[in-house]
Amino acid sequence: MHLIEKRKRAVLYTDFTDEIGAGQEVEFGQFVSADAFAKFREKARHFLRQHESHVAIHKLRTNHPLTPTDLAELERMLMESGTGTREDIEKAKAESKGLGLFVRSLVGLDKAAATQALAGFMQGKALSANQIEFVQTVIENLTKAGVMDPSRLYEAPYTRMSAKGVEGVFQEAEVVQLISILEDIWLRAVA
Repeated sequence: MHLIEKRKRAVLYTDFTDEIGAGQEVEFGQFVSADAFAKFREKARHFLRQHESHVAIHKLRTNHPLTPTDLAELERMLMESGTGTREDIEKAKAESKGLGLFVRSLVGLDKAAATQALAGFMQGKALSANQIEFVQTVIENLTKAGVMDPSRLYEAPYTRMSAKGVEGVFQEAEVVQLISILEDIWLRAVA
């Protein structure tokens, strides 16, 4: 402030008249910010992580099949805790193709459960280093995201091991078996 030059300025007076007229109140119905659903997702993730010992959440994390009662309980928990509104939950169901898949996407799949799900696929086979890395990458993906669309087996990071994706690493029968396992993991979260 001490470096600003001190000088006198002329006082300026204005005299405006309002030409717009009387204001009118406008109500916006369900106006929600673009990141409201992202906030709901984070609140739900935090709430679900705090309640991982709940039966339905434990079933999702350990790849046990859900029942309709489990889904109803998950919905009730999210509503009663104030984590989300009915609209938030309906949007989560629609975007994730079901509440079980939404919750699993937030809490992931236990690494031991993912490994167990793929144990039958690996059992009795002499896998190459590429094949082992491929299966480990699938397990990591399941641990983070909870489920995995089989089409991802043809995208990065799987194409790093072979440009053809899964078909460049495994035989056709093994590809079918791996896709079947991924579909089973998905179905267990749907009920």
